[in-house]
This record gives sequence, C-alpha cells and structure tokens, in this order.
Amino acid sequence: MKKDIEIPKVENVYLAIVNEYNEIYKTHDWNAYIINDKEVDLEVVLIVTSGYSEKKTTSIFRKKLDLLPKKSYAKIEFMPEELFVLNNEFKVTFFEGNAMFEKTYLFRKNTINDKALQNIPLMEVRGVLVK
Repeated sequence: MKKDIEIPKVENVYLAIVNEYNEIYKTHDWNAYIINDKEVDLEVVLIVTSGYSEKKTTSIFRKKLDLLPKKSYAKIEFMPEELFVLNNEFKVTFFEGNAMFEKTYLFRKNTINDKALQNIPLMEVRGVLVK
C-alpha cells in the first residue's frame, strides 16, 4: 500500500530565517518565514517545527495557514537566538490542487548567523535560506 502513495517533489517553496527590526520593542529579532515562489496558491499549509541536539529537544510548535497565495510569504514564528545552537527542523505539508506535498527543511546548528545571510526571494531582505 505505501508504495502506491506518491508524494510529488516540492519546488519553489522555501524557508527563511530573517533578522528584522521590531518597531514595538526596538530590538532586532530573528523570525522564520515560509515563502511560496510558485505561480499557484498553496492550501492547508501545516508546519511542525522543533529544535534538537544530542542532549536537548525543544517543544513542538505547530502552525496552520489556510491559504498561502502565489508569490507570497508568511511569518511562521519568532526564533530566539538560543535556538541557533540546535538543529531547527520545519516539516511542511500542503495541498496544491488535489495533490499533497511534504518536505522537511533543516537549519543545521550554528548555521543561522550574520555570515550566512543571502538575498531572500520575494521578500527583498537578507536572511538564511533553505530550499
């Protein structure tokens, strides 16, 4: 039965962690975003995140987006810098048309930093990107 289930390859959907200025608290905060660089909308986007190392595991965080329009992005969560010493995993599932897609994005420990910044598609900012 499992061999009959086909989950297509995810393309043009990215995860980014961006350092941005918080006007309310007058601080620079790191935030995680999901980016839909496709020409179609994504429906029922489910995101499950957690951080882990050999000795430590964070709580599991879940987020649901009913719709992520084409060529858009959405904030997932605030990322405290204490989490950057952990592997940060984002499991993303969504529907595109009648097909279900699934992909795991991994920010390896100590890879979220100012030296790793690059241009982020659609957002016109710099951040750490995982494709």
